[in-house]
Amino acid sequence: MCILGKDELTRLINKYKCIYPFDMSLLDGDGYVLTVKDEVTLNYLEHRNVISKEVVFTPPGYVAHLTAKSKYGRAGLSFLNAAKVHSGFLGRLALELVNLSNERKPITIRRGDPLIHIEFITRMGKPSPYVGEYQFQYMTDEEIEFYIPILKEVFENYDELAKIWFRKKPLRE
Repeated sequence: MCILGKDELTRLINKYKCIYPFDMSLLDGDGYVLTVKDEVTLNYLEHRNVISKEVVFTPPGYVAHLTAKSKYGRAGLSFLNAAKVHSGFLGRLALELVNLSNERKPITIRRGDPLIHIEFITRMGKPSPYVGEYQFQYMTDEEIEFYIPILKEVFENYDELAKIWFRKKPLRE
């Protein structure tokens, strides 16, 4: 397993739309920095799920690792999620945050603010795509339809997976 460098990450993003929308200026070292969909203010000890602006797709053969930007950690914002995005996951990420500021002051994250580093890591072995209930979370039908050709390309067993993925969330015709 290894972390993809900027050139390989850019290739992967361009080919599979792993980050959408994609902004070159948010490439950071060997990763990308996800932003927030909506402005949010967390009061002291408040826990909130903050949704990423970007849709994330982790193709088979990869997993992704998440870490918060240190700027927010120094301010007292703690990132509670398990810091892994499963292979085959597609959707916006719900970032579980809590304000633990020593000053007990509110922390505001503005729409579009860089918040979470995401690094893509190669994985070994037969693909085992995500089939959990959070597939396509916070995505519109139009966004899902945009990804269907990509999913069909990367998953030989797309028809089987689609029966699982769309069991509880059928697409509108």
